[in-house]
Amino acid sequence: MGSGFSKMKKQARAMQEQYSKMREDMQTKRITGISGNGLVTIVLDGEGSMVEIKIKPECVDPADVEGLQDLIKAAYENASAQLSDGKEDIGSLMGSMPFSL
Repeated sequence: MGSGFSKMKKQARAMQEQYSKMREDMQTKRITGISGNGLVTIVLDGEGSMVEIKIKPECVDPADVEGLQDLIKAAYENASAQLSDGKEDIGSLMGSMPFSL
């Protein structure tokens, strides 16, 4: 019985290390969302916080503020969708754990 418990502890430790590495990778990860053929670019970190936003001058029209707002929203949604794909990897790892750490 002792060797089974020892094996489970090793597996839990390995999963915890893998989870910690994935979390670290997510914090340093940069996801770029683009809209309007590159008129608006948004960069998110792996946690979903906006790191950078670039707006090309040619898309700034004082008469069409709503259009610029739509481009910003679309760029954010593009980056956010890419980020969600990466977070599914962490979720699947956590879902495979037989117990919580």
